[in-house]
Amino acid sequence: MNVELIFKIAAIGIIVAILNQLLTKSGRDEQATMVTLAGLVVVLIVIVQEIAYLFDTIKNLFGF
Repeated sequence: MNVELIFKIAAIGIIVAILNQLLTKSGRDEQATMVTLAGLVVVLIVIVQEIAYLFDTIKNLFGF
């Protein structure tokens, strides 16, 4: 596994957490929820791309 993938996911998590706290403190709870959901979607897209790469590698390895 690539270490930069872990750092990328951690950076997204930190940014989303900071934005969530700022928006919650300013009384914009709906926007804070949307930022959290957007961060989750971004992380899921990154993970799905890595899983697709894993399946391609396995397919090439076994010659399917």
